[in-house]
Amino acid sequence: MTNTNYHIAFDRMFARGASTEIDAAYSNPAGLAWGHEGFQLSLNFQKPWQYRNIETTVPNYLAYPGVYQGYNLDHKYEGKASAPIVPAIFASYKKNRLVLSTMIGIVGSGGFVEYKDGIPMFNAMTMGKIFESSVAAHMANPQSPIITPEMYGIDSNVKGKQYIYGGQLNLTYKINDNFAAAIGLRANYYDGYNRGYVTATANAQLGGQQLMDLQLDVTQRAWGIAPIVSIDYHNGPLTIAARYDFRSKINTKNDTKALSVTMMGQQTDIKALAEKMGNENTLAALAASMGDEMAAKIKNYMPDEHVRYDMPSLFVVAVGYEFTKKLRAALEYHFFDDKHAIMADNRQKELKHGTHEILAGVEYDINDKFTVSCGGQRTDYGLSDGYQQNTSFACDSYSLGLGGAWNISEKIRLNISYFCSLYSKYTHEQQNYLGTAYPGKDVYSRTNHVIGAGIDFKF
Repeated sequence: MTNTNYHIAFDRMFARGASTEIDAAYSNPAGLAWGHEGFQLSLNFQKPWQYRNIETTVPNYLAYPGVYQGYNLDHKYEGKASAPIVPAIFASYKKNRLVLSTMIGIVGSGGFVEYKDGIPMFNAMTMGKIFESSVAAHMANPQSPIITPEMYGIDSNVKGKQYIYGGQLNLTYKINDNFAAAIGLRANYYDGYNRGYVTATANAQLGGQQLMDLQLDVTQRAWGIAPIVSIDYHNGPLTIAARYDFRSKINTKNDTKALSVTMMGQQTDIKALAEKMGNENTLAALAASMGDEMAAKIKNYMPDEHVRYDMPSLFVVAVGYEFTKKLRAALEYHFFDDKHAIMADNRQKELKHGTHEILAGVEYDINDKFTVSCGGQRTDYGLSDGYQQNTSFACDSYSLGLGGAWNISEKIRLNISYFCSLYSKYTHEQQNYLGTAYPGKDVYSRTNHVIGAGIDFKF
């Protein structure tokens, strides 16, 4: 995920692609040619709250005709996403026709998510393997019971972290009274992990034995670089700007601390096997013993496996207009070329198209001291069933933001904001739920709220 909300001015207005103020160090570097002469500094802090929920419905799951009528795998998996205060720093120095600017912030993702009840991908797989194993044992020995979900309890938890830290440096040149251009470079550092466990324990009447246990702890890190170019046309009250951020290749390498499966007391330490046999041979052995579906889910967590999380290229075009000295408005378009940003298992190929965003905002100066603003954004990801996953899913959205600014003095400005995103639910119906023989569906939903405050300085 690529972030665009670094400066509080974005949170309270959204359409900042034609800005000539300090936030242009990210949103419109070429526009700084018409900004403050001298030095500027901006410190910004945001606090987000998010929920990423998966509501699963699989009627008649694990049916075994004539012996067991089935189990309804119906559950709402609530994922709470959180982050500490998210900072961003902007700075610029302008002298005559030249401007040097920088931005440091969290340019992608940015937080933690925890599913205290686990996720369907692992829970259903655990239930399926227990059922299949017990059916096989029952076929060999009719005295052996078929173990069904009401005979055991599942303790499951999944946590994930993703941060992409970015540092950007731009050089802007004012070509003439109306045109300016800028070139820049952003370094991106990916830091994330996936941790979780699923433990199934038989009820007391079956002896309380551990039926199955999955353990996962994988850290992923990598660097990526993205060039940036932008142009700006400025003529009186009109500003037209365009920017292109190139794709940033991020090829993470797994640091696998734990990866194991234990069934009926027999542990398979996948990490140890991979270190001994190699990843390819280990996965082939897992596919033979546990099935292709389970081996496919494990692949991206194998030791030293490389997993891609490219940041897509981004094209931005924006128009800003000052209707009066007090009233300003802007309209903006974003295109993220997600189809050509490589993701784990080449998921990008499943998208119908890249991401389209339309943004609009308006700003009004009540007087010399106070400014109010509001804005909106529509995001369309081009989603498909093949793209959505329990561990990574998206939902189209509308976002609304509002806030204000207080000119404490000629050199100090305080910005405050609030925005929320209203997400559409995405229903993924499957005839063979998660590779099983049972029909079912997952309904993905999200919520998002952010408050922010920042302070701008001019010197």
